[in-house]
Amino acid sequence: MKVFLVPNYYKDEAIQSGLTLELWLTRQGVEVAWAVDQRSGIKDETDISDFDLVISLGGDGTLLRAAHLVGTNEIPILGLSYGHVGFLTAANPEEGDILRVVSDALADEMHVSRRATLCCEVHSVLPNGEERVIVAQALNDLALTRGPLSDMVEFDICVSGHHIDRLRGDGVVVSTATGSTGYALSAGGPIVSPDFSGMVCVPIAPHTIQARAFLTSPSDVVEIAMSHDRPSVPAIAVDGQFLNPEGDVEYVAVRRGDADVLLLDYGPESFYNSVSRVFYGVRHD
Repeated sequence: MKVFLVPNYYKDEAIQSGLTLELWLTRQGVEVAWAVDQRSGIKDETDISDFDLVISLGGDGTLLRAAHLVGTNEIPILGLSYGHVGFLTAANPEEGDILRVVSDALADEMHVSRRATLCCEVHSVLPNGEERVIVAQALNDLALTRGPLSDMVEFDICVSGHHIDRLRGDGVVVSTATGSTGYALSAGGPIVSPDFSGMVCVPIAPHTIQARAFLTSPSDVVEIAMSHDRPSVPAIAVDGQFLNPEGDVEYVAVRRGDADVLLLDYGPESFYNSVSRVFYGVRHD
């Protein structure tokens, strides 16, 4: 049995809990490895394909980092919350013994929530006409927003070849059901059950009263094409991390990713308990 720890290195409590977990797991005969401290600037190139469990110790941002490290390996991720919201995490130190939670995960006694991902392609063109493509995976969302050099962006949005609208505004968010409680929610989108495997498309501050959020099917492809009538330089972020495409961005294509992310929790009711706790302020003591 092998366990990979991904702590928030900015939080002493998360690191101390990681050390406690490492000692306890080692005594159980479990091999433990740690993610690289992102503050070092060193890229984490650890091959975790043969690990049995990944544990994130932090908030939702730390869990997103864990998901990116897992990639397409579909290794179960257990999130322990040491953040402000902890919407995606299964437990926090105030809710009980984290060793019991980890023990349940190792014994396969937790519910596996399969979360759809996104495959995002950013197509750009260099001054000499050469095309460049950046491909990135997302658990939460892709956000195309107005950059620092433009007051708004204008773009056409299409779904599987069907033109929806030309929009002006601050941009658009394309999210998974998991990401529906993040940037998409802040932009006015709906909260979507994690069982939904399509995409959520939400315009950001559109310069019209007609634009609305909409959902797609799992097989759809969302294309966002930059307008040539009103050229602008957009900012593009995947799971909150900005990309740096070369040249001028022509269009972005977003489709469902090939692999899901496996999050461990205590059942489907965990999602709705989290919704009522985080967004409605209801306690479940």
